[in-house]
This record gives sequence, structure tokens and C-alpha cells, in this order.
Amino acid sequence: METVQSGQCGLCTHFGEHHKTDVLVTIMSSHQADLKFVDECGHPKHADLHLKVTAISGCDGFEQAMAA
Repeated sequence: METVQSGQCGLCTHFGEHHKTDVLVTIMSSHQADLKFVDECGHPKHADLHLKVTAISGCDGFEQAMAA
């Protein structure tokens, strides 16, 4: 498990935004994620790329997710 910091995908509203799961809620509430877990980036700027990112990835499009 790795600690997810503010500015990283695991705490971004676009990380798996089209299908909230228990895993995503756990990452957002505990700030911990398995490095092998990947999910889609739903940021409109990246949507056409269908990016799959880890919770510790990041980009300039970060938007803090609402608390679970």
C-alpha cells in the first residue's frame, strides 16, 4: 500500500468518476492504495485517450474529490 497525497489521482474527482466502487471510496477515505490498482481517468481533457492510471499518478487537471 502507498500513501495517496493531495494532487494525485486517487484523490481526484475524475479518478473512476463514471463508476464509484468500494475500492475508490476506500482510497479516498484512507488515502492508501495498492500500486497495482488502476482505473480510468474521466477528466474531459483526457477522455478521448481512455487513460488508465494508478492512484498515485497525477496531472495538472487535478480536482479534489468530495469527501466520501
